[in-house]
Amino acid sequence: MTPAELAEAVLSAAHAVFDARGLDRSALPERTAVERPRNPEHGDYASTLALQLSKRVGVPPRELAADLSEQLGRTPGIKSVEIAGPGFLNIRLDAAAAGLLARSIVEAGPAYGHGTALAGQKINLEFVSANPTGPVHIGGVRWAAVGDALSRLLRASGAEVGTEYYFNDAGSQIDRFARSLLAAAKGEPAPEDGYGGAYIAEIAEQVRAKRPEVATLPDDAAQEVFRVEGVALMFDEIKSSLRGFGVDFDTYFNEKDLHDRGELEHALTRLREQGHVDERDGAVWLRTTDFGDDKDRVLRKSNGEWTYFAADCAYYLDKRERGFDRAVYMLGADHHGYVGRMKAMAACFGDDPQVHLEILIGQLVSLLRDGAPVRMSKRAGTVVTLEDLVDAIGVDAARYALARYSSDSPIDIDVELWTRASRDNPVYYVQYVAARTASVGRNAAEVGLTRGDADAFRPALLAHEKENELLKALAEFPATVAAAAELREPHRVARYLEELSGAYHRFYDNCRILPRGDEEVTDLHRARLWLNDATRTVIANGLHLLGVSAPERM
Repeated sequence: MTPAELAEAVLSAAHAVFDARGLDRSALPERTAVERPRNPEHGDYASTLALQLSKRVGVPPRELAADLSEQLGRTPGIKSVEIAGPGFLNIRLDAAAAGLLARSIVEAGPAYGHGTALAGQKINLEFVSANPTGPVHIGGVRWAAVGDALSRLLRASGAEVGTEYYFNDAGSQIDRFARSLLAAAKGEPAPEDGYGGAYIAEIAEQVRAKRPEVATLPDDAAQEVFRVEGVALMFDEIKSSLRGFGVDFDTYFNEKDLHDRGELEHALTRLREQGHVDERDGAVWLRTTDFGDDKDRVLRKSNGEWTYFAADCAYYLDKRERGFDRAVYMLGADHHGYVGRMKAMAACFGDDPQVHLEILIGQLVSLLRDGAPVRMSKRAGTVVTLEDLVDAIGVDAARYALARYSSDSPIDIDVELWTRASRDNPVYYVQYVAARTASVGRNAAEVGLTRGDADAFRPALLAHEKENELLKALAEFPATVAAAAELREPHRVARYLEELSGAYHRFYDNCRILPRGDEEVTDLHRARLWLNDATRTVIANGLHLLGVSAPERM
């Protein structure tokens, strides 16, 4: 019996109690939940439903709990129900009901943990969106890991998700990039406001090889060649790096397209229709202060140039007009100031900022070697890049490390820790369980032990304390996935996997799975193999949600 099935049984018991007492069913919730008590001695699961309903219906909580306890006690699979404190229900399952979960997990396979909590939601998830003026730096890599994991979690919870990379190929930073490439091609130092690093010289050389005529062009024409070709080369490199990191996007959206298609004018028209646009001193303003922003924002300057904020408005409107119910932006630590203006902008379009727009801010990441920060990339010259991180600890460790912590907290990634083959290394600790469970399966096959027919599975034999502990941990996976998706917190999955790994190790150390020597294969061996394989399934499913491999050998 899963926690969800038990919660349904509790609610069903409440319906029966309400009918017997003649109480109004409208006081009952559509759904309820059960929790694992902190103290295992208090039972397998606990429910507070009697406390929740008591005031609504005017029945003392312990009296209501007594009725619920009696009704629940008749439910197949429930061993006992005890009333604690003011009206808590402490529930114990019988071994057979608990053990059936192992078979359910194996039969569900990759689908175990998936749910429908976010079904019907269409979400646009934009992340990384690094400017194509250099390699992806370590802060952007954090969003690559967290954003990709979040997209997997949202889909696993039933949402329709479109992942998106906003390719900022217009504006002053692109001009500085082009001037830097031109200077490198001419053997001159980078402009004072330009970009340095070996990658600039590399790209300049690639442009010269592709367009040799650039050497004969006037500076203005040559700079335009370096802009077009250089941006394309840099963006191809960014996409290749991210793809090697296991991250690809459904849509790569070019800012330039907004300008070329007239979408900024379209957005301005919509904002005028909503009544929040003013013209002052020859400039066009959006009155974002109408919705709590600290100041109004310029959309078009007095010289006719569009602002970055105007492009932000057009891009948001484009997402909404593509049918997305919610636009989720994942921004870096230096973008806190954007939150207020973006929320106000959504309201200016007539949207509800709490429903249609969501902004997540990620904090800084540092790479440590020998206890000291790694200051810069040999290639990029000023920052630590995706390649630096992957070269230092590998893709799996990098993705796990970046997704393991709440994104609103700064993190230090210690090279020594994340490359260590020990239980101190969280990704090694979890992947070792993936490999160990696979090894048990191979060794079982060698001695002729198979799970056997599903109908022959004897779940009641999984009665050992450590088996029960492991089953309860496995049962928590769907709720963990749902919470991680709803709260936008992939780190919950990583921490869950580490707890599950600990439960499996304790099971493995205390419960012999394989027969010894000439020992006869028994139903207990088979039942434990079901439990082993269920653990392998959940570990693999959880790691997949984080974009991390579940190796069969280590």
